[in-house]
Amino acid sequence: MQRGSDRLSVHRDDEMKHELQGLLRSGHPTRSEEWHDPEPSAEDDPEVWGGPVVPGTPRASLETVRLELARILGRSSFPAGAEDLARILRRKNAPDALVAAVRRLPREPRFANVQELSETLVRGG
Repeated sequence: MQRGSDRLSVHRDDEMKHELQGLLRSGHPTRSEEWHDPEPSAEDDPEVWGGPVVPGTPRASLETVRLELARILGRSSFPAGAEDLARILRRKNAPDALVAAVRRLPREPRFANVQELSETLVRGG
């Protein structure tokens, strides 16, 4: 029986549901081989899981602010001024606090890359 664009059969769907049942019920991986489980985060990974990274908060180090800005902006957004970058952040659904921090920056300087922008944000404008 054809089910639209689905590439899996009804039997494979049921098989996959059965495989995930233990994970969904227990909340942790249930496989006996460790190599099937996702790799845990490393000690030196930035803590982006704790909510939006906002300059001026205790957990907003230069590295975490730079990572968050690079993740959202990418390379194509530069060079640009603060107003242009705030507009791009808003368009890409960045956290409101991050957009507000960029809007508070002086309008005059143009930033060549994420590093310059994040240094200015962490320094306090």
